[in-house]
Amino acid sequence: MYLYCLLNQALLGYFTASVTRSFKMYIWLTIIAGLAVLPFLLKTLFDPYFGQDCLYIFRAIKLGIRLQKYKKKNPFYSILDCFLDTVKKQPNKTFMHFEGTSHSYIEVDKQSNKVARALKTHANLKEGDTVALFMGNEPSYAWIWLGLAKLGCATALLNFNIRSKSLLHCFSCCGAKVIIAAAELKEAVEEVLPTLKQQGISVYLLSEECSVEGINPLSEHITQASDTPLSADLRANITSKSPALYIYTSGTTGLPKAALVTQERVWTASFIQALSGVTSEDVFYINLPLYHSAGFLIGLAGAIERGITVVLRRKFSASQFWEDCRKHHVTVMQYIGETMRYLCNTPMKDNEKDHKVRIAIGNGVRSDIWREFLNRFGDVAVRELYAATEGNIGFINYTSKIGVVGRVNFLHRRLFPYTLIKFDIEKEEPVRNSKGLCIQAMKGEAGLLVGKITRRSPFVGYAGNDQQTEKKRLRDVLQKGDLYFNTGDLLRIDEQNFVQFQDRVGDTFRWKGENVATTEVADILTMVDCIEEANVYGVKVEGHEGRIGMAAVKVEEGKEFDGASTFSQVASYLPAYARPRFIRIQTSFEMTGTFKMKKVTLVEEGFNPAVVQDPLYFLDPAKKTYTWFQILLDYFIYTFSLCIVLAWVNGPIESS
Repeated sequence: MYLYCLLNQALLGYFTASVTRSFKMYIWLTIIAGLAVLPFLLKTLFDPYFGQDCLYIFRAIKLGIRLQKYKKKNPFYSILDCFLDTVKKQPNKTFMHFEGTSHSYIEVDKQSNKVARALKTHANLKEGDTVALFMGNEPSYAWIWLGLAKLGCATALLNFNIRSKSLLHCFSCCGAKVIIAAAELKEAVEEVLPTLKQQGISVYLLSEECSVEGINPLSEHITQASDTPLSADLRANITSKSPALYIYTSGTTGLPKAALVTQERVWTASFIQALSGVTSEDVFYINLPLYHSAGFLIGLAGAIERGITVVLRRKFSASQFWEDCRKHHVTVMQYIGETMRYLCNTPMKDNEKDHKVRIAIGNGVRSDIWREFLNRFGDVAVRELYAATEGNIGFINYTSKIGVVGRVNFLHRRLFPYTLIKFDIEKEEPVRNSKGLCIQAMKGEAGLLVGKITRRSPFVGYAGNDQQTEKKRLRDVLQKGDLYFNTGDLLRIDEQNFVQFQDRVGDTFRWKGENVATTEVADILTMVDCIEEANVYGVKVEGHEGRIGMAAVKVEEGKEFDGASTFSQVASYLPAYARPRFIRIQTSFEMTGTFKMKKVTLVEEGFNPAVVQDPLYFLDPAKKTYTWFQILLDYFIYTFSLCIVLAWVNGPIESS
């Protein structure tokens, strides 16, 4: 018994000591782990953008849960269903203001019912058909699209500026069997009518009558149709993956491509307003074309998702912009490309900050214009974003940081995997290691943005263009067999995890072994007092690799081009290899419908005086200016200018 007690005490003492040692070790490990993560926690908690990060993540999670709920519903809950629910909740709320008229949610709903019934009867449309819409901004754009959606049809949004070959190309690649055109576009339709007839396409014009054989007037049929609701059975087979829209790329590098937009993608794009802080009490101003994803998906679809009022304008007008905002109590505006710069170029007025606009959503604004806009027009939360209609990765700047398109956060990167990879500008392909895999760009280094193609972040591709679809797919990126979407854009992530847009891959060029970002050069040029706009590009030099810098510029009204001050500016702020060797003076730029500068023709014409009819200047380091030379249709002058360029190539121009 005594031995048993001794043994029991010994064992108890051993286990007590072991537990004590284990507990002490646990305490020490906890302390060590805490000290290890303490710098990260302190950095996070004292990060000035930590609160904004949390708010963005909260909104994103909330919207993600909603989308998953919609996808699980049978039948699928679409943006159309959201519109119909809003009609029930607030039938008399104004949905749209347009040129002195107002249309309530119930009015738009009834009008879309009439459209659907007219097209079902006279065009024999059914679920799964595609219809091309060829018209400008007007209220009927909304109710024709909604009417088509009620029939289960996809809508191709044609750019109303395109004609002839481009129009036929855009129409044919979406597989539409019907085209609906505005009355003012009758001549454009007539131009391609013989081809449409050959293909058996039904053509409808939004007019009471039309004497042209093969073009059917539609307005009277719509007027006479019933406005009673249609059965949801007409679209019973629509799913989240069904085609909803075909939206075309801007065509800055050739013929537009038709990006297939699924029902799910319509939802995700419409959420941008919610992520930007737009509420159901806001009034949204759309002056961008509805055929573009910014105007249609972010603007119109986003307004339906929020249940708000839209102020629609036929086209952007800088002179009428703020008057419209004051008249309709606009609280959210859109911008794209150069539109914000146009606003800053308007004459200054005393009442510039007398408005209710609190949020601006868009992309493509330069940092200097961004600052000027805020200084002139007040404290507006600019939500600069990065996205592509067909892409599977995007960013939005939910902070007050100027000059960035977004911010890296763990949730976004987890749900939608992406990376920046090294890119060879000269070869126009990603840099790969000995194993054939891509090399990730370092923090602070510009790299090609690629988004991993997954079930959650798919890349559907371009309708009727398998070749272009395949070109956007990038394989064996980080490991063998993986598949990524190639955005074609160079971005960089700085030390604070902000994402900055650098340039388009096709726009960035390489000269003297260095990469030149056209956006950076354009920003420097527009700082010159006499230069209003600059379009920078690279042109080939015979017998040499790479492309030399050139810029087309528009001079400020009432001023003349100042070669000396321009030289001083580029010499002060740009390294020698990035300085434009030629400057071409233009009175206007060729633009896309969404205010993006076109470069294809400029690149093709280069600096050949036999082709270029505009005043042309070349950089003269000896005189420290840009010197004008007479434009003659003489090949010898071109040859002489080429010799000058080759002399620059073979010898140092100026140290930077």
